[in-house]
Amino acid sequence: MPTTVAVLGSTGSIGTQALEVIRADPERYEVVALGAWSSVEQLAAQARELHPRVVALGADDRAAELAAMVPAGTEVVAGDDALASVANSAEVVLNAVVGFAGLGITLAALSGGRRLALANKESLIAGGPVVQRVRGTPGAEIIPVDSEHCALHQCLRAGNRHEVAKLVLTASGGPFRGRSPAELASVSVDDALAHPTWRMGPKITVDSSTLMNKGLEVIEAHELFGVGYDRIEVVVHPQSVVHSMVEFTDGATLAQLSLPDMRLPIAYALAWPERARRPFGALDWATLRRLDFEAPDHAAFPCLRLAVEAGRAGGSAPAWLNAANEVAVAAFLDRLIPWTAVAEVLNEALSEHDGSELECAEAVVDVDRRSRRSTEKIVKRRAA
Repeated sequence: MPTTVAVLGSTGSIGTQALEVIRADPERYEVVALGAWSSVEQLAAQARELHPRVVALGADDRAAELAAMVPAGTEVVAGDDALASVANSAEVVLNAVVGFAGLGITLAALSGGRRLALANKESLIAGGPVVQRVRGTPGAEIIPVDSEHCALHQCLRAGNRHEVAKLVLTASGGPFRGRSPAELASVSVDDALAHPTWRMGPKITVDSSTLMNKGLEVIEAHELFGVGYDRIEVVVHPQSVVHSMVEFTDGATLAQLSLPDMRLPIAYALAWPERARRPFGALDWATLRRLDFEAPDHAAFPCLRLAVEAGRAGGSAPAWLNAANEVAVAAFLDRLIPWTAVAEVLNEALSEHDGSELECAEAVVDVDRRSRRSTEKIVKRRAA
């Protein structure tokens, strides 16, 4: 029998690549649910191809339009909670929704005892304490889809957790690697969106340019694998061939290498605990000339430090930072603030964090709302 899959965020970068993986091995997977926020035409086209049992749409006002476009027998659900409501419809749930909006899907999938293929790092970062409580649900497990955490997941299979000395996350350095703070003062939105190795959506691409993405990944690694911040290191690796490494107590370091292709970690999460039967990102060793590594430049890219500081603070600090970052990145993409102001806005926003704890999902939502409101005021002052 094929493995049933729900692809939520199916019209975005990760979602569409996941469907490529599924098309490459159609006998292994059955897509039973698709979900997106508002991309009605693309979502309908996917439904006509794959004939899922249910399609979820976040934009309630376009539900009737979508219902008229999907094949007979496919149910349409719509509204703010629609995507989370179908998270228990499959054995494997791919959460590829962008940003904090993915929290409900993560909680629903884990509470339902499903395998969660997690591409939405923000829900784990913002809701870490709450997510940890439902990870113990029988059958629930998280298989990370981030290339770095997928690499760590693979390397950790080689040893016991007490044998782990250090996790090493690699960073491409983004499009601005090697530039000084002065040179970064005039970078444009187009410059920030021109990532040298990865094909991603605009928000995560900007996060990569500021190294905030790597800072959030440090928090994610801590939450996923239970390793302390003192034992998580970031190194810049511009070729994006070594996706991360694990150093063990005996001095051995294991790394996962492949060409930069997000279909590999997607396929890994879908096929777990087995391997995918089709290769993605396989290397041609005869042409691989060099692998470079260097320390990150914290002066030019302060977002990395800010994220790690929020992770160490714990409680609601990561949630506050995550919300503030979404607001700041949106302001940059709307050309309201310059690239360098993203870190400045985040630093000011973190100074207003009240140190509250996260006891439930509603508390996460409240922290997110208050942080956004506070950060929007900071952006407005700077844009005036």
